[in-house]
Amino acid sequence: MDEHSLSTLGQHLQSLRQARGWSLSYLANAAGIAKSNLCRLEQGNGNPTLDTIWRLAVQLNVPFGTLVAPINVPLGEDGVQVQLIDQGKGSPQVDAYWMRCAPNTLRRAEAHTPGTQETLTLINGSLEAGPEGATTSLRPGETITFPADQPHLYRTRTVEATLIMTITYGDGSETP
Repeated sequence: MDEHSLSTLGQHLQSLRQARGWSLSYLANAAGIAKSNLCRLEQGNGNPTLDTIWRLAVQLNVPFGTLVAPINVPLGEDGVQVQLIDQGKGSPQVDAYWMRCAPNTLRRAEAHTPGTQETLTLINGSLEAGPEGATTSLRPGETITFPADQPHLYRTRTVEATLIMTITYGDGSETP
């Protein structure tokens, strides 16, 4: 992520945290990250992982897209790039993302908030995705929907995959 995007993310994160009246220590502990890492992130430094950003969004009780909305560049790590395309304004909250996975990528994702579902439509390449132990192989044009409130993964083999990912957030009342 470039310096401007890091700075923008940091300022947005700080304003969301402060709007709740939370200290750095409180949010860092709740998200399971070091206070020093959160401090650097809010200052526009550091290199947050996708999982770190997800954990912060969950603790702030905002969709991932709300946390990254001010950023206009793809977020990425370990062969995966993700960029917010659009956010719905209704209920349930729905976010749409463009996602690219490099060849020979295995990306494990932590469970999202209770009731959250992901819908993936493969545009190019091939992809295996879904809850760990129950993945589905996709070819271009195919779509799957799965519960994302449990650990799940995205796996490519010898070619990259490009897809559209839609996340529909649950209201948090369901049990995982």
